[in-house]
Amino acid sequence: MWRSWSRLPVSFSTALRTTHHGTCVCSSAPRTNDARERVSRRQTSASCGFPRWTAITVSLQYGRIIMTSRCMRLHFFTMVSTTIPIPFVLASLVCLEPSDPARSYLVSTIIFVSGLITFLQSTIGVRLPIVQGGNFAYLIPTVALLSANFASCESQRAANLTAAQQQEEWQARMRAIQGNIAVSSVFQIILGFTGVIGVMLKWITPLTIIPTVSLVGLSLFDLAADRSSQHWSVSMSTTVLMVLLSQYMKDVSLSLPTGYRRGYGFIYSEVQVFKMFSIIVALLTSWLVCWVLTVTDTFPPGCPSRTDRSTLISNTPWFRIPYPGQWGMPTVTVAGVLGMMVAGLASIIESVGDYYATARICGTPAPPVHAINRGVGIEGVGVTVAGLWGSGSGTNSYSENLAAITVTRVGSRRVIQMSAMVMLVAGSVCKFGALCASIPEPIVASLYWIMFSLITSVGLSTLQFVDLNSSRNLFVLGFTLFFSLSVSKYVKANPESLKTGLPLLDQTLLVLLQTTIFLGCVLGCFLDNTIPGTKEERGLVSWRAQQGDSKSCPGYDLPYGMDAIRRRKWLRYLPFSPTFRGFHSAKYNVTVNTTTSTPVPVTTTTSTPVPVTTTTSTPVAETTT
Repeated sequence: MWRSWSRLPVSFSTALRTTHHGTCVCSSAPRTNDARERVSRRQTSASCGFPRWTAITVSLQYGRIIMTSRCMRLHFFTMVSTTIPIPFVLASLVCLEPSDPARSYLVSTIIFVSGLITFLQSTIGVRLPIVQGGNFAYLIPTVALLSANFASCESQRAANLTAAQQQEEWQARMRAIQGNIAVSSVFQIILGFTGVIGVMLKWITPLTIIPTVSLVGLSLFDLAADRSSQHWSVSMSTTVLMVLLSQYMKDVSLSLPTGYRRGYGFIYSEVQVFKMFSIIVALLTSWLVCWVLTVTDTFPPGCPSRTDRSTLISNTPWFRIPYPGQWGMPTVTVAGVLGMMVAGLASIIESVGDYYATARICGTPAPPVHAINRGVGIEGVGVTVAGLWGSGSGTNSYSENLAAITVTRVGSRRVIQMSAMVMLVAGSVCKFGALCASIPEPIVASLYWIMFSLITSVGLSTLQFVDLNSSRNLFVLGFTLFFSLSVSKYVKANPESLKTGLPLLDQTLLVLLQTTIFLGCVLGCFLDNTIPGTKEERGLVSWRAQQGDSKSCPGYDLPYGMDAIRRRKWLRYLPFSPTFRGFHSAKYNVTVNTTTSTPVPVTTTTSTPVPVTTTTSTPVAETTT
């Protein structure tokens, strides 16, 4: 057993393999004989009447539990570190006090919901090892919605409200956010399960994606600056530490104990800690320094970076399971729903790109159309759950966890599903949420600089498909970005300028025109599809080529019931069914009698190019367009 465990990294450095149970391990190194024997024994035990979990237990005996637990922790901490900024922003937008236990409830809810949707997505959704988490795109319409319908936090504090009134005020804001998110998710569900997203992607071009995604990060720069201004020295030092660890020291390996062998002692391995946990290490280091400076009274009383300013941890219960409607009955407005729909469209664009990227990293065929439709539909279901549970944000796939797959070279659905279970447990432990929420806000503000800049660069990375020597493309890109930011800033500063005489229309325009991603998406799509330009110039050829050939792959089938699905022919017309091949697929299993006229011309005087017999019927191959 220990000899096999010592070869574990070799066994995990195999080409992609997708079994019936859903495990895929991705790399390019050949599989060793020992690895073949272990896989053969595992498959034999699974096919000889042993229960499903018996086969898994046998594989864990060879050391896979060690690698699985490491990858599970990596995905969990990566997701938590990139999700924490969202409840921090929401807490300030809904005017929560620093010591209010509701701050920890927000953190726990978004972690709990992320775990639930991650499990659904990896099990019955697109079935790729993808983690779902909070979406920053929903913060933009949230800011516009709250500024248009609620008073500022400063005016609320000046009103000297009682504790019950303050609670009602922030819960009213949360109900408005979650109601609009939940209703807007119907749009995303329809796009996915009806297959309309495939039609829309023909009009959503690279010059539509670039401003839509980039404006998510560019629109939040003032938020990052405002939070960092509470204590610039702490925020900037944490940011510098993150850049140093993640960029300059990412290839530094540390010899750490990774196991214990009886009779030999601890087993040490070279681990690239900073490549996997650079953000966590930077946050913990800055937090420790702030604690030392607090204990020594270097920070004056009232300093935002002090670690003793909040009694949040002591006021929070140990366990609390989030539930739907925990903030009350959600409220809905037309303007809020439209703004959240645009955020959902931006998340769809990002998620579809993540699907292809994950498949490419794992070495598996590109996801077929039914997997894409199912993934977008399940993501819409996740947004519904996030809205009903009151997380304050929608969900989408996390590009950051793709880096974890690249580092560990392990792309397993089981690892992601186990990470989802850890999220569910962590989301039920309120003390963990309180611990995360008690991080000084100047430290968390450093995450804003990193996350928002990465979102912007992800959008700009699509420029690789566009011809930047074309003046047409430069105009579309530059004008869309500048116009969207300018209009949004003007409307936000002058809300009284919109007076049409119809209050509902005024409120709708006020929210939409403050939402930069709405302006960028509409304007970029209109200009790129109406201004003349070749497909090569617009980047359509290279953009669609990078998506690969979406061939059918058993790994994207549902885990159960595939025999029944294949037997029912009507299921092939459902866009989310594994037997779906497109709306223009030819009829299946058509037979043609060769004694009559056939689609393929046959001459009887010479040898025919296709062997034909007159006593049987020849099935016509299925064609798909």
